[in-house]
Amino acid sequence: TAARQIGELMKSGQKDQAQSAIAESSRLKGVTKELEDAQRQAQDALSALLLEIPNVPHSSVPVGATPDDNVTAYEWGSKSEFDFTAVPHWDLLDKWEMADFDRGSKVSGAGFPFYKGAGAKIQRALINFFLDKAIEAGYVEIQAPLVVNEDSARGTGQLPDKEDLMYEAKRDGLYLIPTAEVPVTNLHRDEIIPESELPIRYCGYTPCFRREAGSHGKDVRGLNRLHQFDKIELVHFVAPEDSYSALEDLRNHAESLLQALELPYRRLLMCTGDMGFTQAKKYDLEVWSGGQERWLEVSSISNFETFQARRMRIRYRPADGGKPQILHTINGSGLALPRIVAALLENNQNEDGSISIPTVLQPYFGGKFIG
Repeated sequence: TAARQIGELMKSGQKDQAQSAIAESSRLKGVTKELEDAQRQAQDALSALLLEIPNVPHSSVPVGATPDDNVTAYEWGSKSEFDFTAVPHWDLLDKWEMADFDRGSKVSGAGFPFYKGAGAKIQRALINFFLDKAIEAGYVEIQAPLVVNEDSARGTGQLPDKEDLMYEAKRDGLYLIPTAEVPVTNLHRDEIIPESELPIRYCGYTPCFRREAGSHGKDVRGLNRLHQFDKIELVHFVAPEDSYSALEDLRNHAESLLQALELPYRRLLMCTGDMGFTQAKKYDLEVWSGGQERWLEVSSISNFETFQARRMRIRYRPADGGKPQILHTINGSGLALPRIVAALLENNQNEDGSISIPTVLQPYFGGKFIG
């Protein structure tokens, strides 16, 4: 080593050569540090660039550039018909004092309503109904944190892609969750799961927080688009060969909830240009809202293949004892509440302004009507 050589030079009385060796060793240490710093910067830059690369669409995904290129794969139920003039849900919320947008705006800003009376009650009824149906289907219920760190948000792909849409607590390096997908999927970050434990299926209810920059017009009226809303999320961890059958299982479950609530809906297969940064394949479920006479998205159901698991370093160990492999993650809303409430109120309104509660929801709500 350099230290030994310098020591031998000193012992032999070759002080000038020793001093030269010391100077050269110091210079080389400086050069090494500069090279290591440059390598670290290059690696950081490469890692940042890799985070900008989106997922690769599955071969079954239609090619397209805009929402007009999405494919309507299925429709269920008949659109609401009225022999009177139906009104939008915000009028019904006001009539029965179920929500207070003005005071919510005073306290927190636009998009943060207070729910009151029957408005709060129907939210609670839907949450319990959705969770009960998920548990009956074999999901394990999770109560997740409402804030996550940067690594977690990066793992699911919210960072850097959706950073502008997230609320950040900068002092603590934390983000309010835009969906339970983020904490629940990160539950197994940096883990190797025995294949015998797959599939793992979780359900979780959380409030969700989204800045929704750029929204305007009727898209933000009433409950159509909020900064804080309630949602039940469904998350699957599966072996790669099972992921597309699991995607259809999750989709079927979400659709069964809409059918139970007797809400007319359609299933969209999203095209490549409208699918998002992280998904390999994605369905959207939209319900018909009779008062507004428009479709409202209430669930997105996606297969990420290895995209998220690779970022989070989630692997499974094959049953035959082979090398750990990256698993697949799938998630979807089961379901998001605000637009479900909007559609329920609008589609079930009566001429006298009262609102009929769907049969399956009556035990949870504790009644058959609002009003």
